[in-house]
Amino acid sequence: MRINTNTASLNAQESASLTNKRMQSSLEKLSSGLRINKASDDASGLAIADKLRTQATSISQGIDNGNSAIALLQIADKSMAEQSNILDTVKGKLVQANTATTSSAGRNAIAADIAKLMTQFDNIANSTNYNGTKLLTGAASLDFQVGEDSTNNKITLTAFTSTTTKLSISGLKSITAITAASAATQQTTIDTAINTLNTNRGAVGSVQNQVESAVRNLSTQYTNVKAAESIIRDVDYAKESANFNKQNVISQAGAYAISQANAAQQNVLRLLQ
Repeated sequence: MRINTNTASLNAQESASLTNKRMQSSLEKLSSGLRINKASDDASGLAIADKLRTQATSISQGIDNGNSAIALLQIADKSMAEQSNILDTVKGKLVQANTATTSSAGRNAIAADIAKLMTQFDNIANSTNYNGTKLLTGAASLDFQVGEDSTNNKITLTAFTSTTTKLSISGLKSITAITAASAATQQTTIDTAINTLNTNRGAVGSVQNQVESAVRNLSTQYTNVKAAESIIRDVDYAKESANFNKQNVISQAGAYAISQANAAQQNVLRLLQ
């Protein structure tokens, strides 16, 4: 029997130290809500979780981009809807001018109304913008990145211009008089402009549907990616609470073991009495 080195006590202290470290780690997880708080907790898991978090961030921004694009497209569509109302009104006035029951004075008044409406048509085209970007006088196409891939997740709105000049009806802006014959001719011109405007509106609506579909898909992806990250990164409270209680019991048992190992040394001293 030896008293110089209490091997049993040292072994018990080593075990107690390891148990305390496990308890501290368990408390850290319970307090943070994370299973992985540092790379040493799970190096490969941390790498995967961080990649998923980056993916989720990109997807979230893609959703924001998509919602902004939808707002932009809605502005363009509403403005063109008003332009369409103007053309409908002008078409009605031309029909009115092309009938024998309308006097010359009445046709002159119609001409003045049409000129004002055409001016408003261009005012709408020139003032419609989103964050400074002109929407109805576009010189270039608009690209919307709706997703994390800069190449494959782009949706493009082809450039178009919705002005009286582009629709070949600018002559109506300066009209001062109109006859039944000219009213009939202008009706055909207005019909062509209406068809072109409807085509442009259809293109905007098609792109909006595409963006909305992409946003819905991204929302599903975001949920799934965050769920996958949570499985890896977040702590299971029930499991970790059970683990903490286990380590706590072991710690108490370790403290008892240390006290017993030290007490055993005292028994050796009794041999000297």
